[in-house]
Parts: sequence; C-alpha cells; structure tokens
Amino acid sequence: MTLLSVSDLKTTYRSGSTPVHAVDGVSFDIAPGETVGLVGESGCGKSTLGKTILRLVEPSAGRITFDGTDLTKLPDQHLRAYRRRLQMVFQDPFASLNPRQTIGDILGAPLDVHRVGSRSERRQRVGEILSQVGLPEDSASRYPHEFSGGQRQRIGIARALILGPDLIICDEPVSALDLSVQAQVLNLLADIKRRLNLSLLFISHDLSVVRYLSDRVLVMYLGRIVESGSHEQIWKTPLHPYTRALIDAVPDPARRRYAAPLPGDLPDPRSAGRGCRFQPRCPLATELCAQQDPELRKSPSGQSVACHHANFQASPAPPN
Repeated sequence: MTLLSVSDLKTTYRSGSTPVHAVDGVSFDIAPGETVGLVGESGCGKSTLGKTILRLVEPSAGRITFDGTDLTKLPDQHLRAYRRRLQMVFQDPFASLNPRQTIGDILGAPLDVHRVGSRSERRQRVGEILSQVGLPEDSASRYPHEFSGGQRQRIGIARALILGPDLIICDEPVSALDLSVQAQVLNLLADIKRRLNLSLLFISHDLSVVRYLSDRVLVMYLGRIVESGSHEQIWKTPLHPYTRALIDAVPDPARRRYAAPLPGDLPDPRSAGRGCRFQPRCPLATELCAQQDPELRKSPSGQSVACHHANFQASPAPPN
C-alpha cells in the first residue's frame, strides 16, 4: 500500500533566461508508517523537493499522488483539506515561529484555520500536544524567545502534529541544534512515529542521522535521485561514488585511515551538461560519463543506482 507517490516530479526556476532544474525527474513512494530519508549536500534540491510535495512551491511537471488523489491537479480550495494530513517541520526553529505570538496562539492557529473543535477544545488540544513533545502545558502562555533551540524545535514538531497528519516532511530539523539536543529530538520523532504510525520524509545532509531514523534512504545530487535502498544497504554496500563519499565524510573514530574529502563544490545547476552530473567530481569518471547521463537501474537486491560503473547488470528501474 502506498500513501504518497511522487512521479517524475520537476521544479524549475528561472535565472534570467536560464532554467534552473532544482528538482529534475524525481520518483519515489512512501508507505503508511514508513520513514524515508532524503540525503545530499546543501544546494542539491532536497528542501525544494519537500516544499514542492506540499505545493508550497508549485511543480513544473510530474505528479504528486497522496492517498489516491493527484495533488498537482487540486485547486487551492480543495488542497486546504489535504493540508490537515500533510505537514512540515522547518529547519530553523526560530525563524519558523512568529515572535509576536504566544506558543498557544501559534499551535492554535491550525485548529482555527481548519475550524477544529470549540475554543475550549482547542485549548485542551494545545495542552495535550505540548505534553506529547515533552513541554509543560504552561508553555502556551510564553513566547518563542523564552525557549532554547531544542525546545523551539519541539514546538515546531507540535505544530506539525496538532492536526493529526498522516505524513510529516522534516526539513533538516536537527541541523541547527547541538549534538546532545539532536539526539533528544531524534528520539522524540522516533517515539512519535511509533505511537502514531506516522509516515516521515526526513531530509538531512547527515547520513548518520538519516541512518538512525529511516527505513529507506534516497540519495540526491543536483536535483536527481542517484541511489536508493534500505538504510542498511546504503550504509553497508553503497553503489554510487557520491554515496560512498557521503559515508566517508561521517566522522568515525574506528576508521584506520583518513578518508579523502570529495573534491570540489556542488557545481552551478545552470551549467549541468548532457552527461552524468557527478562526473566533474567523480574519481571513476570516463568519457562515457561525460557524454551519457546514466539511468536509475535496479539491482537484484532492490537497491537502485544511476551510475555507469555500478558493479551489477540490471535494466532501468521503474518509478518506486
């Protein structure tokens, strides 16, 4: 059973007369209760993909099917009903909260917009959701600046949960937090997911964080998925050189030799040529890579990769 299906999704911006393909033909599915991790360097299109799924950014092409309904064809007045079931936790826990509103007002706003319950029932719901994320009920009368970064992110999670959604998109929700606080927030998300049977799309640039929380992992580079598989497959048998570089970048005291960093920076998406987008930084690149863009292929184990040098024979993978 599939809750969310993304098919050949594209989001294109304009830089002058030049199109910038921030999301370029992405396809994947999320099942009920499943957590899918989306990992890649900053600037690869992860956040744009998350916002496009919610139609905070309008797609240029492709389909977003949620529980059997194509969201890309819904008019705004019908889309509002689906926003109760699709929510987002933003990266910056301070910038995403209105500093002039109390926490009670912030958390109560979604209930007001969707006309959920009476005024007393809404106040009760705000108190319940604060308890669920580990904050005292009297937090409702305080303002965002009175909380620490980790507490503010708990408020962001509470706001995403308050309407009882089926799917939450978490856009790097722990990247701005200290390591100890990161662990607390990740444990909170894992606990909430188990108790409520939520589906999550968890976006991060840190593969170790994604590995901890995710059932399945998508690796993104310059707007495209270059590898996908279970978290164990991605971590133990990475097939794409970009995935291997991301794993090597994770600090590991047990590593016996220094892992060389990935050369260069993420290139300008406006200058992407006709070949593999990773080939200017790839240690395995050949003339074939410069001329032909590899298709996403599926291995016998179910792992998918877009690389001419992946060591398996397979036909192009259909959309997940």
